Amino acid sequence: MDESQRTLRVGATLVFGGVLISLVAGFFHPNQAPANDHAAAFAEYAASDVWIAVHLGQFVGMMMIVAGLVALFPVLDARPGRSGWAGRFGAVAAVLALGLYGVLQAVDGVALKHAVDAWATAPKSERAARFASAEAIRWLEWSVRSYHSYLLGASFLLYGTVVTSTAGLPRPIGYIMGLSGLAYIAQGWVIGSQGFSSANAAPTLAGIILVLTWSVWLLANAWRKFTAHIFPTT
Repeated sequence: MDESQRTLRVGATLVFGGVLISLVAGFFHPNQAPANDHAAAFAEYAASDVWIAVHLGQFVGMMMIVAGLVALFPVLDARPGRSGWAGRFGAVAAVLALGLYGVLQAVDGVALKHAVDAWATAPKSERAARFASAEAIRWLEWSVRSYHSYLLGASFLLYGTVVTSTAGLPRPIGYIMGLSGLAYIAQGWVIGSQGFSSANAAPTLAGIILVLTWSVWLLANAWRKFTAHIFPTT
């Protein structure tokens, strides 16, 4: 097995592992109250004992996804018929998206939790001011998440462009990557303009399904190549 096949396997495994960890962590995220009903949502967040751990898990998942995308770049870049500029900008966008995600999880996973805890336990005379502080942090979360979604969506879209132009991977993987990128870009627009409104449900669900689909397909393709090398047919 040559180095490009080994790198493809590592990159695909990291991406899928990151998606899986993000989904598992998200399963424990409190989601009963409408996210745009701040009074109800903040009360639910204040009651959560796993809030900080959940967001740390989501950050670890995103780190693995971006590490996988970066690992895939030299493999895709080395293949004939590539769109080199798309791969390079896609890798840069992924790294920038990770930086924004770190800021997002610091704001959402740490600052917002302490703000809602302070609001929930504050005396009545201070509750309005504490709520306003928590709401300001929430709006900051919207802004960071919006631009993170733009960048991650752009990375998926650009990587999808590269995959569709290579001979070594099934083209439908690239098409699905591109569609997942568009779903994330749509999320960025909705969150930036409306916050966590019901309008974000469709692009969020589409993004999850599409990313899970292409990451599983990419993983299966990478390991199929590996097992074919270890156990060649005669």
